[in-house]
Amino acid sequence: MKPAQWSVIVKMAKPFDIAKFRKEITKSIDGLSIGFNDPTDWISTGNYALNYLISGDFNKGVPLGKVTVFAGESGSGKSFICSGNLVRHAQKQGIFVVLVDSENALDEAWLHALGVDTDETKLLKLNMAMIDDVAKTISKFMADYKTLPAEDKPKVLFVIDSLGMLLTPTDVNQFDAGDMKGDMGRKPKALTALVRNCVNMFGNHNVGLVATNHTYASQDPYNPDPNISGGQGFVYASSIVVAMKKLKLKEDEDGNKVSEVRGIRSGCKIMKTRYSKPFEDVEIRIPYDTGMNPISGLFDLFEKKQLITKEGNRYVYIDLAGEVHKYFRKEWNKNTDGIMDKVMSEFHQKHHTVVTSETLLEDDSTE
Repeated sequence: MKPAQWSVIVKMAKPFDIAKFRKEITKSIDGLSIGFNDPTDWISTGNYALNYLISGDFNKGVPLGKVTVFAGESGSGKSFICSGNLVRHAQKQGIFVVLVDSENALDEAWLHALGVDTDETKLLKLNMAMIDDVAKTISKFMADYKTLPAEDKPKVLFVIDSLGMLLTPTDVNQFDAGDMKGDMGRKPKALTALVRNCVNMFGNHNVGLVATNHTYASQDPYNPDPNISGGQGFVYASSIVVAMKKLKLKEDEDGNKVSEVRGIRSGCKIMKTRYSKPFEDVEIRIPYDTGMNPISGLFDLFEKKQLITKEGNRYVYIDLAGEVHKYFRKEWNKNTDGIMDKVMSEFHQKHHTVVTSETLLEDDSTE
């Protein structure tokens, strides 16, 4: 083709109209949203250290618009955090909560003890046993939700406690027939479909899902992390996955060892997150008498990040102004003089400085 013919073709070609393309594609594909849907609303887990490991912020925690799973063995604190702390903090932010109880274990008195408001204007508790019913409920809600004007759409958090106890129609039919052969892998597929659809439906709305699930011990010596029941499909679809394990708490309020069990130590490991570094862990103490202290686990986090160092029997922190703060460990855990609040407020600047110094030393050693 001659150069003259090329110029004719270029002149005839119309410039690409991105605005027209945007309009046409949104009309032709149902449910399509354009642009970024970064979370705008975050719900605290009730623990600063856990919030930080999940979101990279001490005050944020779990986002709306995403699916979060807390998985752990029985008694590891899953319901305490999900059905208790997260629901309480969501209600404080004006977020309506739909609490799906598949274990028939969430008593109103227990929820009240955790500070949850069970008034029907703030909480809808549903008792469901079937995965299909949960899926139908969420699907119907979202279909009606999308028809509302933007200014009338409420912020909503679904909490499912738990995924592991949900049944499939095959489970029910086999039980009725007295022939318990198992569901032949149907439950993992159903759970994956449930979570995957929720991820797609919630993406550009202020609606989120938090679910608990069960774990079992790994038999793989090369991968000791606990396995989450129900298959791996819904784990891949989830935005955040926290694995929890239960340990006995044999300490009093001052940290002195005692013989009787005073509560649980919940080991939380971030298996998946898109907002912070994964595979970090924290141990949270939950005494039976007083409940969890929001600063539980912070001391270990700060020490691991080398923000506080041990000098004799006390631990030292040097703030941004150069002032030296020395406290015994029990004083740190009691937030004496607001020292924990101070370190949190300066954390990102101090932590950045520590990392930069280490990086410079590494760079010098390689030259």
